[in-house]
Amino acid sequence: METGVLSQFKDLGLILVLALSACGSAAGAGVAGMAAIGAWKKNFNQNKSASFLLVALVGAPLTQTIYGNIVMTKMFELASKGYYFWGIGAFAGLAIGFSAYFQGKCAACACDAMGETGKGFGNYLAVLGIIETVALFVMVFTLIILGKFAGV
Repeated sequence: METGVLSQFKDLGLILVLALSACGSAAGAGVAGMAAIGAWKKNFNQNKSASFLLVALVGAPLTQTIYGNIVMTKMFELASKGYYFWGIGAFAGLAIGFSAYFQGKCAACACDAMGETGKGFGNYLAVLGIIETVALFVMVFTLIILGKFAGV
């Protein structure tokens, strides 16, 4: 049984990539959710129909948690071989989490605009897709780096 300080924290990089990604997803979805509720309230007060499409905008930041889990799974394979990537886990998780958070903030603006005008849903999704690309890039580039370590 390993008792060194390093062995006590061998899973730190794994949990950081998932936890930071999930925290960003939760914060982003929370911000967007508050805006959707506000837009629906405004519509209901004006006796207008409230668009259920806002739910899609609210859920957009949730995919970043999946990306964090994919990276964590690859890191787990390497951790079982004795590689502990705390820095990679922390910074990849942070970047993916920030992507989710700012995607949620943009989704909140989209909810407000959609609630006001009832138009532009495709345009709003395009913007959210661009922000999503940052998280995808981080995931792919991190997997490439981890793949190089796996070949060692």
